[in-house]
Amino acid sequence: MKSKRNVYLDMKSIEEAKKILFDLFENHVTKVETLDVVNSKGRVLVKPAIAAVSSPNFHAAAMDGIAVAAKATFGASEDSPIRLCPGKGAFWVNTGHVMPEGTNAVIMIEHLNIIDENSVEIEAPVFPWQHVRKMGEDIVATKLLFPRGHRINSYSLGALLSGGIFTVDVYKQPKVLIIPTGSELKQWHEIRIDQLKPGDVVESNSSVLGGLCEDYGAQFDYHPMLKDNLENIKRAVETSAKQEYDMICIIGGSSAGSEDFAKPVISSLGEVYVHGITMMPGKPMMFGKIFDTPVFGIPGYPVSAIVAFEQFAGPLLLKMQKLPEREMTLVPVSPARKIASKLGQEEFLRVKIGSVDGKLMSSQLPRGAGSITTLTEADGIIRIPQNIEGISENEKIQALLLRPLSAIENTIVITGSHDNTLDLLADQIKSVSSDVSISSSHVGSMGGLMAVKKGACHMAGAHLLDPEDGSYNISYIKKYLPDQKVRLVNLVMRDQGLIVPKTNPENIQSIEDLKDKNVQFINRQPGSGTRILFDYKLKTLGISTDDIQGYENDEYTHLSVAVSVLSGRADVGLGIQAAAQALDLDFIPIVTEEYDLVIPDRFYETRKVQVLLETIATRKFQDRVMSLGGYSTKNTGKVMYISDKSETL
Repeated sequence: MKSKRNVYLDMKSIEEAKKILFDLFENHVTKVETLDVVNSKGRVLVKPAIAAVSSPNFHAAAMDGIAVAAKATFGASEDSPIRLCPGKGAFWVNTGHVMPEGTNAVIMIEHLNIIDENSVEIEAPVFPWQHVRKMGEDIVATKLLFPRGHRINSYSLGALLSGGIFTVDVYKQPKVLIIPTGSELKQWHEIRIDQLKPGDVVESNSSVLGGLCEDYGAQFDYHPMLKDNLENIKRAVETSAKQEYDMICIIGGSSAGSEDFAKPVISSLGEVYVHGITMMPGKPMMFGKIFDTPVFGIPGYPVSAIVAFEQFAGPLLLKMQKLPEREMTLVPVSPARKIASKLGQEEFLRVKIGSVDGKLMSSQLPRGAGSITTLTEADGIIRIPQNIEGISENEKIQALLLRPLSAIENTIVITGSHDNTLDLLADQIKSVSSDVSISSSHVGSMGGLMAVKKGACHMAGAHLLDPEDGSYNISYIKKYLPDQKVRLVNLVMRDQGLIVPKTNPENIQSIEDLKDKNVQFINRQPGSGTRILFDYKLKTLGISTDDIQGYENDEYTHLSVAVSVLSGRADVGLGIQAAAQALDLDFIPIVTEEYDLVIPDRFYETRKVQVLLETIATRKFQDRVMSLGGYSTKNTGKVMYISDKSETL
């Protein structure tokens, strides 16, 4: 059986596709099982829970003291105390004890004057049922504890047990089969890292989707990984659909390629109802029905797979168990920069979020559907409707939080130039204060200064060289931040130079060689301190940018430059020694430069910024920096400059 190229002929919006899905499986509910109450947390009751016994099922002392008949205490006062004899109408009790017959109140031990072991005096009366938990005070037998459809939580367990209910009928957890497909895939436990070849991909989607199944209250099984073979995939799906699975997820093969087999498999065994959703990422997703079992074709790109599952498969799993939709925490955020978007597709944009001057500011992460780290690093997701072309700078838009708002409030937003020590600092700061975090966005040194100017961050990382006097950052602060008082704090001194492959096959020794040897260069983005440094060096050497092959090709981080060299995309790039050393590349030093943090004065004394400053001053942090190679910490933590609002160039 051969497969032809699939085409998205009838794409649906998210809302249209969800309606089709939920109408199709309207009555698709899991079977019922009986569980011990102690094992039922998170499950949904099939029928009402009616108390079998009262709680408490006896009158119980609520305090330590003496149980008495209240009327025996009437008339007691300081001037006319009443003497009681334990064992004769008065009885010593502890909290929780059964009230002795004939008693209906407890006198607290603190209110007793103990005369001897056989007598006590009281100076005030008690009223009936004072300090007594009456029978049925909490639960009365036959009381409705919870209606059908109630989701059992930790508190529910106590109420059910107290009410004499020890087993409950609940909806079973759905069982999902996850089938990873793809000839390029390698399973983590079957291969060593040094055995990976170009084209090999470590299969991770099945583990992610398995975890998501658990998040949505389901169980899951993994099918052994399948190569791209239509007959084998069809056979596996057909066999599985006849078994006790409530859902099947085929990972990979949902797109429009000739080797994408999810659609022909589902359509040959059942029916495909939707193929293609107007959402990004996740457009290729499909779903259908085989033998009354819902079958999803999940895209192979990791972020697409997650979005597709969370929008469709996950909500259906909740519905199968009569569980409510997951609660979402939405907050208004303002983009630090304009965000463009495509018309006709609803986009799920991953963003970092920080609280700056009482406003929640967002900065977008890379949009690639294959970049799982854009979700692990994200603080939230912005859904951009399909009928708009983007979001203006500082326009308010709702973001779905992926982290608690309290954690975002304790996050230091650092925008600007990239440096490897920022990642190290993000880890080290946790050893100083576990509730403070760092969120860094790499937009170049000039981008960082502009973010400070707009009030979009707490500080900027910068290494802007002034070619006139060789200083760093100060002249730029005076020019671009004349109305702000800021402090310039050194983070590190670092070596910038040329990153080349191991053994330096082109024998590159200087910037002049980039022209003379006609090698492929990889640049940093405009506005970055490294780009400014490179342009300055070219100017002093009299070299035109047109003479540099690849000058217009750029990356946003030093590590990305190093990876470009490692992968063969470029022969050489300008970057820091630590990036070259991290990937075992060679390095030709060009200059030692100053990498500083530009901190607005209004944030300088805040707790979280002080925690950062304390962290960079520690020996542990500085030792870790030095271990990266190409750094000096001689000025780390030193205030290099304090601006005055009245200063201008």
